[in-house]
Amino acid sequence: MAKRRTTVRRAPKPAPVRQLGDPVLRTKADPVTVFDEALAETVELMFASMYQARGVGLAANQIGLSHALFVMDCEGVVAVVANPRITELSEEVETGPEGCLSVSGHSYPTARARRATVVGQDQTGAPIEITGEGEVARCLQHESDHLIGKVYLDRLSGDVRRRARQEVETV
Repeated sequence: MAKRRTTVRRAPKPAPVRQLGDPVLRTKADPVTVFDEALAETVELMFASMYQARGVGLAANQIGLSHALFVMDCEGVVAVVANPRITELSEEVETGPEGCLSVSGHSYPTARARRATVVGQDQTGAPIEITGEGEVARCLQHESDHLIGKVYLDRLSGDVRRRARQEVETV
């Protein structure tokens, strides 16, 4: 009897996270149009990179890929969102500490809508909708911003923005 051959897929080696100053972080991502094995591998790479960096969310451009795609594992919400679009933001705003894997070592109080809804597609192309409050809402907004070429520092104002400009070289 012939033995059945199985292929064991190894976890991908995490990619380095691009840092502020890298032009890819300021470039609008291209829509995801093909939902195939290559995209599934990209998603695995993104999760591996996010976990390695001890983050709760990661946009594709943060590892140098121009795909409108982010992954998150925040407060029990684990998701893959391609082509995200924010469809609802609460009028109620919360200011809380926010950091970014692409702005290592810095955290600033950032105002965000307390509740947010994002629609898009999962890694298979199926429609997905995520609504969250607090940290989940913050993550949805933060990662969606990355895909349009914004970083959280762009949302700062007043003294906090001035302090960030002094502390972070490439704002």
